[in-house]
Amino acid sequence: MGEVETLEQLKELLPEKLFEKSKEALKKSDLTEGQKKKAIIKIADLYVKSKFEAGEAFGVIAAQSLSEPSTQMTMRTYHMAGAMQIQVTLGLPRLVEIFDARRAPSTPAMTIYLKPSYNTREKAMEIAESITEVKLGNIATSSFVDLGNMQVEVVLDEKLMRKHKIKEEEMVEQLKLDFKNYVLHQRGNKVTIKPKDDATVKELQKLRSKFLDSHVHGVKSIENVVINQKDEGWIINTLGSNLAKILELDGIDSARTLTNNIHEVAKVLGIEAARASIVNEVLLTLKEQGLEDVDVRHVLLVADVMTAGGTIKAVGRYGIAGTKGSVLARANFEETMKHLTKASVYNEIDTLESIVENVMINQVVPAGTGMFDIVFKPPLKKKE
Repeated sequence: MGEVETLEQLKELLPEKLFEKSKEALKKSDLTEGQKKKAIIKIADLYVKSKFEAGEAFGVIAAQSLSEPSTQMTMRTYHMAGAMQIQVTLGLPRLVEIFDARRAPSTPAMTIYLKPSYNTREKAMEIAESITEVKLGNIATSSFVDLGNMQVEVVLDEKLMRKHKIKEEEMVEQLKLDFKNYVLHQRGNKVTIKPKDDATVKELQKLRSKFLDSHVHGVKSIENVVINQKDEGWIINTLGSNLAKILELDGIDSARTLTNNIHEVAKVLGIEAARASIVNEVLLTLKEQGLEDVDVRHVLLVADVMTAGGTIKAVGRYGIAGTKGSVLARANFEETMKHLTKASVYNEIDTLESIVENVMINQVVPAGTGMFDIVFKPPLKKKE
């Protein structure tokens, strides 16, 4: 943000109460327009400077504030309230997942909110049934490798097909799209698949497993669904996540629907949404462990650093810590010899501007009182 010169710009910067007080004070004053402009610049400058003490090592403080309480966290999975069928990883393992920026959480989950017109038990159940993924194996009574015809045969359960509202024609079309290089036939309640070229028995066994695992209905990756009623109305909790497909459905409140997969949020909604997701997931994890007194600003700082480059970076050797400008800071974290050898080969220079490297070489750190040099200027002797 550039220099703040107008009340509109000041409103964006200041908290609401502070802005109203500043606006009222300027209104009552006898200042000219030019003087008011200078006063606005001065107010904005004072507010920015008062956010933290000069020289405060807030990065270290944020790290301590998050790390110290996390040592008391439990190493377990936690049942979601009111949804005993779904387990979601929380506690220390979940924090590690978030800060390591794992591509997919160990237990991906979604919380789906409904629009007011769909917020009834019947419609919630209808949506829940329509999004639950059904694989071919879920509606099969038996499957085997037919060695006589060198093909895989699957016998379907017609009752289960009716229960899941699966139409034979649509199912066969879906399977043909997924298995383009195979010959697929459907007759009655039997579906057969055969490789176009000669195949071994081992290859047919692999094909059988792949065929039974193929998607035929619902939304991919949504393994299980549970409906709960809360103050907000009917909420659908899922095990498995597919944000892009869920947001396309009618009746879904896209403004409130959440997933715990941060990379999926970044892909579908952008990096700013991913930043907000990191903050929400960390705060939720801390809250579940009774650690609500951790200041949100520490979490915000970590989320900002993880997403500042436009992508989600892990807090580790392949992310933030491994890409620091200081050679000694990188070497201090992990893989010491690798970083020192690489720095010597490429003739890198460490300007010793941060805390870690100054501690390593026993110098005063450039933070707090260490940011300033004291110069003594003796008084000049008067000439006689």
